[in-house]
Amino acid sequence: MKCLIAGSNVKVLGKAVHSLSRIGDELYLEPLKDGLSLRTVNSSRSAYACFLFAPLFFQQYQAASPGQDLLRCKILMKSFLSVFRSLAMVEKTVEKCCISLSGSNSHLVVQLHCKYGVKKTHNLSFQDCESLQAVFNPASCPHLLRAPARVLAEAVLSFPPALTEVTLGIGHGRRVILRSYQEEEADSTNKAMVTETSIGEEDFQQLHAPGGTAVTFCLKEFRGLLSFAESANLPLTIHFDVPGRPVIFTIEDSLLDGHFVLATLLEQDPCSQDLCSPKPRQPVPQKQAQSIPHLDDFTNDDIDCYMIAMETTMGSEGSRAQPSTSLPPISQPSHDLAPPLEEEEEEEEEEAEPSTVPGTPPPKKFRSLFFGSILAPVHSPQGPSPVLAEDSDGEG
Repeated sequence: MKCLIAGSNVKVLGKAVHSLSRIGDELYLEPLKDGLSLRTVNSSRSAYACFLFAPLFFQQYQAASPGQDLLRCKILMKSFLSVFRSLAMVEKTVEKCCISLSGSNSHLVVQLHCKYGVKKTHNLSFQDCESLQAVFNPASCPHLLRAPARVLAEAVLSFPPALTEVTLGIGHGRRVILRSYQEEEADSTNKAMVTETSIGEEDFQQLHAPGGTAVTFCLKEFRGLLSFAESANLPLTIHFDVPGRPVIFTIEDSLLDGHFVLATLLEQDPCSQDLCSPKPRQPVPQKQAQSIPHLDDFTNDDIDCYMIAMETTMGSEGSRAQPSTSLPPISQPSHDLAPPLEEEEEEEEEEAEPSTVPGTPPPKKFRSLFFGSILAPVHSPQGPSPVLAEDSDGEG
């Protein structure tokens, strides 16, 4: 694979890498006939992102040498990000960028051609990998919002940088509301200020969603996509369904496509409808919370539409589907599951309670997206059949 990028588009590529770095620690780079694909997924499988740069995006694009198979690789995100660390410097000094990948070389070579004849060459170690592909269908989502990225970017400026989740919904008067999400069970004395931004329907190019609908998702990944879409001056389309089903963000252009798939928080209907009221949500009494059954099973989910899969081909002999390992749903907070205990038992419970693993997202109520392997049958005329496989991190 070899591609040459003009100076005006090098910053666009760098901005895309910065957006992907907000989600995953590994970058899956795959040259395709219809363009160069950059993909990533987070460690909890609750967020997936993909950028596809069309051949017209490059001055020169060759997916594979004549007579050779298409290659794909996986590299550390921080290694590739270091090439485009300073976007301002890239914009000022870089005139073109050349990216090459060869099966005979164990490195992905990124060469920056700068002003005054200066060349910077980065040799990045990589691993051979399968194709990371999320199986989703935005058309299956009944609700749709479409607006210039600038409108949404200005709306999230009101939220503090430390905010983890944000709720997007439709309020009174067909106004789109963005509200900082607060845990209902949190002590009211420790609650932070609830921030809410309201956007009129006239600011949206499309708005197809009934009043009272709302979904809650992580703000960090959303900000990364907004930053890229705003810099590229592209509109952002949001496809979503009921709480607990993934929300899909898409940007489309003649030169590139972008898809971000984020898990949403499981909420009861009263919490979703609370967006219609400017008052903050009140804490739910303990007894009432215990009476509400938890819906942690996935029996009603359309797994085929929202399963992140690893595509494999039958090009090499002896390749087999890995034994299935399904990811269990993330557990609900413990205070919703257990009745009040004696004082001594509570202390023992707290000591035995495992601490939160650093680096994992806050979403104890988020549903993880599924991972699997798609191995096309030899005599099957139809599409691939899903087979669960081990995570790519387990590869030798």
